Amino acid sequence: MRIGSARESYIHDETLFDSRTQRVWLGVLALALLAFPFVANQYWLYLACLVAINVASATGLNILTGYTGQVSLGQAAFMGVGAYAVAVLEKHWGTPVLLNLLGAGGAAMLIGLVVGIPSLRVKGLYLAIATIAASFILHFIFANWTRVTGGTAGLSLPPARIFGLVLDTEFRLYWLIMPISVLMLAGAANLFRTRIGRAFVAIRDRDISAEVLGIPLLRYKLLSFGLSSFYAGVAGGLWAYFFRSVTPESFPLLMSIFFLAAIIVGGMGSILGGILGAVFMTLVPEVLKLAVGWLPNASEAMVFLAPVRTIVFGALIVGFLIFEPHGLAEIWRRIRRFFHLWPFRT
Repeated sequence: MRIGSARESYIHDETLFDSRTQRVWLGVLALALLAFPFVANQYWLYLACLVAINVASATGLNILTGYTGQVSLGQAAFMGVGAYAVAVLEKHWGTPVLLNLLGAGGAAMLIGLVVGIPSLRVKGLYLAIATIAASFILHFIFANWTRVTGGTAGLSLPPARIFGLVLDTEFRLYWLIMPISVLMLAGAANLFRTRIGRAFVAIRDRDISAEVLGIPLLRYKLLSFGLSSFYAGVAGGLWAYFFRSVTPESFPLLMSIFFLAAIIVGGMGSILGGILGAVFMTLVPEVLKLAVGWLPNASEAMVFLAPVRTIVFGALIVGFLIFEPHGLAEIWRRIRRFFHLWPFRT
């Protein structure tokens, strides 16, 4: 039972959905996700799969940066590790899809633990530079370890198969990508109901005080890096199955900036913020393409689309940092409060 905005027990405080209205809307969302592939065309199925992959990776970065306060610009490189792991396992070993995805997450997690070691000594901008350095090192390995990665030519992989069914269309891949992304979101949401998640938040708020309270900083910072990298690795594996081709240029530094922008725009330290930010930032380029397509000289304007997209990403980051630092999640919370209090709102 609620008393205003307070809750009268710890068990009640830890519930994810504590009202019938929330459960009803969750059910409506689940039904919408189930019905979507039957009513959407190929283009929208493509966008839905891409959004789900980006949501999974952005959620991983949110665990590290939004909840633990460790800035990282290496999320795309960790996705690359997962994508190459899936490509190698699928192409050379033919292991099951789910095992490949777990292997992708595990490989990225191991790399993330190594990259996270400097986090005990450096933080903020210096840690971001360290992750950029790791990203360049991984990119060099992708491009030059020809025997494993195929070098600059990359690797191609066959379609995913589950129980003999070939997942070679957006419709079929949707039923692989969307459930896994939803499970990863549920895992992240439940993580912050546990002692580990609360330790992450304590480190973000004040790491010295957290250490005084008995939280081992190195262990939990490395765990945060590992979990974030695991999410990125699984997302990279899904990306590999989706595009069926992996090259060193598939995961540039700009992609890491994209994910950082997503959690800033959506709202750091919020599962909903990671979802809204990833959806918003994924759809922005598509909106720009539609806008450019309406111009008189659309074919010539397309040449300038890539730099314009970069400018838009930068403008969005700066704009949200200045005008709404809590992101889209806070805007959504304000809308909910407005309708919750209406018509008694003054």
